[in-house]
Amino acid sequence: MNTIRPDTRPDEISCLYEITKAIHSTLDLRQSLYKVLDILAQNLGMNRGSITLLNPETSEIRIEVAHGLSPTAKTRGRYRLGEGITGMVTATGRPMAVPKIDEEPLFLDKTGARRKIDKSKISFICVPIKEGTRVLGTLSVDRVFEGKAPLDEDVRLLSIISSLIAQKVSMLDKINREKQRLREENLRLRRELYEKYSFSNIIGNSRKMQEVFYLISQVAKSNATVLLLGESGTGKELVANAIHYNSLRADKPLVKVNCAALPAELVEAELFGYEKGAFTGATRSKEGKFELANGGTIFLDEIGSLALEAQGKLLRVLQEKELERLGSTEVRKVNIRLIAATNTNLAQAVEQGRFREDLFYRLNVYPIYLPPLREREADILLLADYFLEKYAAEYGRDIKRISTPAIDALMRYHWPGNVRELENCMERAVLLCQEQVIHTYHLPPSLQTAEDTGTQQAQSLKEAVERFEMDLIIDALKSSRGNMRKAARALKTTERIFGYKVKKYNINPRQYRGRSIS
Repeated sequence: MNTIRPDTRPDEISCLYEITKAIHSTLDLRQSLYKVLDILAQNLGMNRGSITLLNPETSEIRIEVAHGLSPTAKTRGRYRLGEGITGMVTATGRPMAVPKIDEEPLFLDKTGARRKIDKSKISFICVPIKEGTRVLGTLSVDRVFEGKAPLDEDVRLLSIISSLIAQKVSMLDKINREKQRLREENLRLRRELYEKYSFSNIIGNSRKMQEVFYLISQVAKSNATVLLLGESGTGKELVANAIHYNSLRADKPLVKVNCAALPAELVEAELFGYEKGAFTGATRSKEGKFELANGGTIFLDEIGSLALEAQGKLLRVLQEKELERLGSTEVRKVNIRLIAATNTNLAQAVEQGRFREDLFYRLNVYPIYLPPLREREADILLLADYFLEKYAAEYGRDIKRISTPAIDALMRYHWPGNVRELENCMERAVLLCQEQVIHTYHLPPSLQTAEDTGTQQAQSLKEAVERFEMDLIIDALKSSRGNMRKAARALKTTERIFGYKVKKYNINPRQYRGRSIS
């Protein structure tokens, strides 16, 4: 580290003292560095001082702090390693001094700050800023050309100053790199969110779901209030995610509130916030969900359970775009988009006096009805395969497919819990399955007995055994694509016995040839 030599002039000692005070006087890194450059200009006549930083990943050098340069000039001050005097000093770690910049071809004046100045009267000094042996950037200044007077003393002084500010510059460098890392991480997460919640990823080929997809695509880019209707478990939250992340507010917050989970006495405090002392236990002020969602979207699930008093305040927020916290008279403006969801009949709730009529009509701007799973028979197998793949990967199971009898059981069931129940059913089946195929005995009892609870009579033991045996043979033929030998080997029996069983149950192996096992 450089130290102050005995022959240092009094004005230089005073300058170094002021610079040291400036460096340690504030936690604002840039402010302290600007102050250093200001002291150099006022006390030593070193003008247009600038501090550059090296980006080790891109090898680009750019001006971080500058004195006497416009923001536009700063933006132009970018160099590559070895380019110009700044690039050479950064690359070599050695200082450079130019008595007259008009005679030095390495002086590029990229900032353009000296275009209207007589360059024959300007000297330029640039010294490296180091952390150990690693070059972080440079410190450079202009000064008036003073004939043949050597610039060694200026180089020495600037080298001392660069060592004094090295720690601050190092911290600034680390902060900038961390900011860049966070920006990149933020972009990556946003891309993942967009891909995850793209409405094209909502599974469903049935006609009713195609209608839902159309409605989502039409409303997503607007600011219209959306009301999601449908039974519990039909995927209303998934649709809310898709609308938000495909909207113009996708880069703003999505705040979710389950109104049914909020105690009646806390609804207003949670939604609209409160001031310190508004009630017992309010030891500090707190923003409500609407303020947290400002600029973005708020999703109110189970809105039919909202208390009447809170409904009135919600109506004001929707109509006037303003609210008051509990315990405050200050009006706060909010800019939110509302997506509401309910599994109850709001029109009936209005007739019964449990829901405000004016709020109902304000919410019912763009209703989307999500059909129950029993009305989406074409989607049941698609969803089952999706959840099978999802949980097989999550739990590390090598499960290829769902057996035909298990598919029949899934298709027969009425699914009162909708998609959520189907997902739970497939997760359970994956956990129980130790084979490559999901069978009926891996499904919940409610599905296994679905046939028995219908119009058909219960099977005898012999019929049940024969049916199970036939299912195993069909599954083996599907897996082997109709190859009798492979199917017999898979069931650990002889080809003769297997052939006998195939003939007994009148199974045609040829119909399974060329079929995919998945």
